[in-house]
Amino acid sequence: MRSINRLDRSAPAGSGRRPSRSAVGLALASVTVALLTAGCSTQDAVCGGGEYPVLAVGDAGSACVPDGEAPPKGYARYPKGKVPEDVGDKWDKYWETHTVDENGKAIDIPAESGE
Repeated sequence: MRSINRLDRSAPAGSGRRPSRSAVGLALASVTVALLTAGCSTQDAVCGGGEYPVLAVGDAGSACVPDGEAPPKGYARYPKGKVPEDVGDKWDKYWETHTVDENGKAIDIPAESGE
């Protein structure tokens, strides 16, 4: 008669038993998720790829313009070094209460502004 070898699932830890496939799969999935999310920013970009942000001249508001195109009438590029990149970053917060005048000088947003 032939006997069937059954695995003893109650073997103590460190007994030399190999982990089950599902445990290995879960561990690999966890490591993969950790690696994929570790290098990603959790903040949203102000503009999508292939675009740059512009702000309304003398008023509240901003927009995104395709790279290579000039800002539309009534909008200007952000001053160099003061361009917001992510929603909620230092410059995004600054430009919530500021804009530029027709000469490109940073000013407070006028009180009667739309926002």
